[in-house]
Amino acid sequence: MDLRKIKKLIEMLEESGLSEIEIKEGEESVRLARVLTSAASAPMPQHVVSFAPAPTQAPAPMQTQAPNKSSDSGQRELPEGHVIRAPMVGSFYASQAPNQPPLAKLGQQIKVGDTIGIVEAMKMFNPIESEYAGTIVKILVENGAPVEFDQALMVVQ
Repeated sequence: MDLRKIKKLIEMLEESGLSEIEIKEGEESVRLARVLTSAASAPMPQHVVSFAPAPTQAPAPMQTQAPNKSSDSGQRELPEGHVIRAPMVGSFYASQAPNQPPLAKLGQQIKVGDTIGIVEAMKMFNPIESEYAGTIVKILVENGAPVEFDQALMVVQ
């Protein structure tokens, strides 16, 4: 694909409200994504460009800059244990419906695979399953709160 076309696509991405765009032209494809830095600093767009044959290969996973674990959106020092993190950006819900009890409570014993909450992203409700077994010692988000990718949700010991 022509470099001028790619530059024009980058300009279009910056001018629009889109965060990602993928264009396929014959056997070639270009995927551009805007990755924003943390809310503490001013957002600066970064562009990831990947080239791959369109129909024959799955797109390569995007690499993102590892978040600074110590700042973690201004949260305090986390207690000892395994941290369950948000797998996506969205709204966190503690229960499956407003009139139902929370899926996970402080002090509750959980197993690997237990649903501990739900993240709503683009009108899709995604269950968040625990990667760890143990006792929930800290819940770091409130019901209905917006969450960022890789934000700490709960701590399990």
